[in-house]
Amino acid sequence: MTQITDSAASLPVAVAGATGAQGGATARALLRAGRPVRALTRDPGSPVAAELAALGAEVARADFDDPASVAAALDGTGALFAMSTPFGTDLDAEVRQGIALLDAARATGTIRHVVFTSASNADRSTGIPHFDSKYRIEQHLAGLGLPWTVLGPAAFMDNYANDWTLESLRAGVFHLPMSPGVPLPVIAADTIGAFAAHVLTRPDSYAGRRIDIASQWRTGEQIAAAIGAASGRPIRCEEVPLSVVAGYSEDLATMFRYFQETGLDIDLDALHTEHPDIDWQSLESWAAARTWDL
Repeated sequence: MTQITDSAASLPVAVAGATGAQGGATARALLRAGRPVRALTRDPGSPVAAELAALGAEVARADFDDPASVAAALDGTGALFAMSTPFGTDLDAEVRQGIALLDAARATGTIRHVVFTSASNADRSTGIPHFDSKYRIEQHLAGLGLPWTVLGPAAFMDNYANDWTLESLRAGVFHLPMSPGVPLPVIAADTIGAFAAHVLTRPDSYAGRRIDIASQWRTGEQIAAAIGAASGRPIRCEEVPLSVVAGYSEDLATMFRYFQETGLDIDLDALHTEHPDIDWQSLESWAAARTWDL
């Protein structure tokens, strides 16, 4: 595959959401590959920002609702890892902030490639609100005139270790708003980061491509078994009714209904064959590598 030129590689890659799961994984993967990184964050004084700085990243403040801060953070960068989230804001804010970031990237005059992480199948009219919002950003990116690549990660393994899930795991239960036997494509944040870094160091090979990515198909029963084996205690999978999920979030209820009734469509065999150099971390190895405080 074509590698980036030495001149392009001399400019830092701006990484949005660098103190979060996806952005942090991408920043670390780029640093391991020897690429200069400018880590964008709203809080440059955070512990995670300090960790990235210790690894060699340049940390810059960027608030996507503050155009001046974003312009300053992107100044002199050669590529951008972009992401968006409605969680902690709302869908309109996600789209507004995502578009503002991409417009700022175009305005630099130096950014030659943008990698945006969306969601698997977000380009297929899923009707899932936070998938559709990401697709709106994808469409804006495609019209900017910049070389781009869109990655569509599947379900995040890392969500199986968040505070809400840990609370139920301590009671010996893995709750999932799906039938325990229905498979779901899953991926770890570290694998997303590794794939994004792979693309960012080979822009000519990936320009104009949209790629849905996942490591495995796993059922709720298999997820529970993997966490149980890693934590050393029995974990059973229990289905949560969608009506209960809808009481917290209609968006998430719609997503899990889509997962179960339509299903995500990812050709893992073709994906992994084309990308043999990626460490497609299994759910079992991901779970085994964690410390489970259960």
